[in-house]
Amino acid sequence: MTEHDGDGAHVSTGTTGETGQTGHNGETNEPAIPELVIISGMSGAGRSTAAKCLEDLGWFVVDNLPPALIPTMVELGARSQGNVARIAVVVDVRGRRFFDNLRESLADLDAKEVTRRIVFLESSDDALVRRFESVRRPHPLQGDGRITDGIAAERDLLRELRGDADLVIDTSSLNVHELRAKMDAQFAGDDEPQLRATVMSFGYKYGLPVDADLVVDCRFLPNPHWVPELRPFTGLNEEVSGYVFNQPGAKEFLDQYTELLQLIAAGYRREGKRYVTIAVGCTGGKHRSVAMSEKLAARLSSEGVETVLVHRDMGRE
Repeated sequence: MTEHDGDGAHVSTGTTGETGQTGHNGETNEPAIPELVIISGMSGAGRSTAAKCLEDLGWFVVDNLPPALIPTMVELGARSQGNVARIAVVVDVRGRRFFDNLRESLADLDAKEVTRRIVFLESSDDALVRRFESVRRPHPLQGDGRITDGIAAERDLLRELRGDADLVIDTSSLNVHELRAKMDAQFAGDDEPQLRATVMSFGYKYGLPVDADLVVDCRFLPNPHWVPELRPFTGLNEEVSGYVFNQPGAKEFLDQYTELLQLIAAGYRREGKRYVTIAVGCTGGKHRSVAMSEKLAARLSSEGVETVLVHRDMGRE
């Protein structure tokens, strides 16, 4: 499980003590204070994976935010009128010049009665060394020394924070999916992680979509392009769609592939995968793939899968 560093965060500061809105009875409604999770821990232990998991669960995630700005971030969330109800902040040694401010920020949050949790990602020295060596990246604190020197320095720097953590996860023997499962267990509540699907029609002559997880080939069906009265239209046209689904095997393919997707979707959820792109192709991406994509997206939506439909190549001819 490899972690990659991200860019620094930039947050506009605001004035503390913002006045709440006034209700119908003349009383002042205090802005709702967002729930806060601080993600920290050893470099290479999985902070980025943990942050991405919370992002997938609907949290507003800020990577590498200077600790002194955490109270400001919470304040800005409180002003969002409920649009930012849960904030996750990744704090690590990339911001080491600001790290001394963390304890002061935590005290400030406690004084404001902010509900906050600290998640600390831990891992053994051996596991961390293997991960850094596998990506051929230096440890951020090793300087001119060895990776183990950087790990030792980081452990010393984070010792007090680890002691204050509400949740410590040892990822030494965990893969990415197992770590996501642990985060889901802590933060997903009773809701099963939902799968979001993008159904994309495309034309093979324009190339495969690079972001496709699953590819469906509709070229086994007769091409409406060779029917003169259908050629000018697309798969959005009822006559074209009717022509496609009146062909032998078309409806059976749709039914059976939808059943297969149910099986795949259940496995994706177990593995913590929440986004899937299904690419449906024909020769030009105009007739068969468009008609099939429309029906497939409708099937998925009817089964409770949040679905986005994209026709990549329609109109390119």
